Amino acid sequence: MTDVAPPATGRRALIGDLVAVAAGVVLVLLSSVDGWALIRAGQDIILGFPPLLATWMPHVGPGTPIAIVVAVLVATRGPGLAERLSWRPLLFLSWAAAFVWTFGLALVDGWQRGVVERLSSSQEYLNDVPKVGDIGEMLRTFSDHILTNQPVFWTTHVGAHPPGAFLLFVWLDRIGLGGGGPAGVAVMLAGASACAAVAVTLRALGHEATARAVLPFSVLFPGAVWVGVSADGVFAAVLAWGVALLAVGSARRGPRADGAALVGGVLLGYTLYLSYGLALGGLLPLAVVAARSLGGARVDAAPRPSRAVGFAVVGALAVAVAFTAAGFWWVTGYEDVKVIYAHSAAKDRPYSYFVWADLAALVLATGPAVLAGLRRLVASRRALPLAASLLVAAAAAAVLAADLSGLSKAEVERIWLPFGVWLLVACALLPRRHVRWWLVGQAVLALAVNHLLFTVW
Repeated sequence: MTDVAPPATGRRALIGDLVAVAAGVVLVLLSSVDGWALIRAGQDIILGFPPLLATWMPHVGPGTPIAIVVAVLVATRGPGLAERLSWRPLLFLSWAAAFVWTFGLALVDGWQRGVVERLSSSQEYLNDVPKVGDIGEMLRTFSDHILTNQPVFWTTHVGAHPPGAFLLFVWLDRIGLGGGGPAGVAVMLAGASACAAVAVTLRALGHEATARAVLPFSVLFPGAVWVGVSADGVFAAVLAWGVALLAVGSARRGPRADGAALVGGVLLGYTLYLSYGLALGGLLPLAVVAARSLGGARVDAAPRPSRAVGFAVVGALAVAVAFTAAGFWWVTGYEDVKVIYAHSAAKDRPYSYFVWADLAALVLATGPAVLAGLRRLVASRRALPLAASLLVAAAAAAVLAADLSGLSKAEVERIWLPFGVWLLVACALLPRRHVRWWLVGQAVLALAVNHLLFTVW
């Protein structure tokens, strides 16, 4: 079973892949050298180890053997299992493996420092949870406390995002999962599910073979370093499942398909209330609709996507209406955050540096296999199914728009996780006989970053 054009396996193609990786390495090195030059010149770019928000700190921890074992198993057994296993067991196994991989990487820094303290620092969501007595009152007055030039204001991450993100942690606290430990594990469980969501999307669009080829790479996603533990991992999963359910709803008929599209719309609408920047995530559901409309999704007797889009729009509007009725107006929050951004540390971060150094941070979060896959996609646009190509293009366009906007200066290794998980789809183009080595490269990068640096998020 295949829906990917046989990839070029000759020496010339491999050299092209390695050249793409080498270009990525050069980009990372240049961004580091230039970043340190800025720091030495007295420019406070607020990065401990350019281009990442991290500090140099070689170390090992209890998660080291866990992460290494998962890396070895996925690299050696993952591609074969992805081809042979039944679909549902494969999804659950991939989710579980991605969670253990993420959890192991987090535990390299230890339970307290690597998990508990990540979401409970003075700048994080859990710091403000005790302030919420009444959820309705919090939503009604949320915008009143965004600006920091007043006596009472939200902490950094709470105020810099719409209330949907903060609300998730308030709900976790209400059901007994408050505190850094439980919340951290919950975040990793949710974030790790993005790998399954991407696969479900591809299969719903008629490309199961592509989905199976991508899954091992999704499991060993280098960005898992920041999925554990950062709320952006949850953002990636919510957006991915919204896209997946829309794809499922557009590929089938009947009440269950309508329900999937409706729930997908709810999740897509909710992403707008997780992060203002996720408005760019709307390019991904548009890619799904375009693929279905253009006939790029080979699903027998499937309806046109208009019905699914209608249900998804209803779901998204319901979320927007609910938040607005509760007292939070998205536009007001966005305008206030732009004011904060203009007067925050971001003003000292030069656009001329970050507009290209951010791409180096993305390379470290997505890995060498993505560079090789993107190189092959550009070289042979027909190699991937249309639907898969559109998803990769949508993610790349979102990254480019965020980068050029100047509103993503630094820390994109976590901020762009919702887009990075879709760039991995290009890895389906890598030759089968080379896949294990590319997986090793992905794992080695993540292990090196996590063991040589102490990442903040």
